[in-house]
Amino acid sequence: MFRKLGPVGIGGSVLVLVGVVLVALESLQIAVGIALVLLGLAVVVRAVVSSVLGAWGMM
Repeated sequence: MFRKLGPVGIGGSVLVLVGVVLVALESLQIAVGIALVLLGLAVVVRAVVSSVLGAWGMM
């Protein structure tokens, strides 16, 4: 999985995790909310990318 992300994707993932941890140090409830929003966004982006690639005949 990480090979597909590349160095920029891994760096972005680390930044997101660090940001959620920093928020969690202040408020755990807000950090959980942010994590759920990011998870939902990732699911939506994956669905859109799969749909677009399918429309182009790449999947």
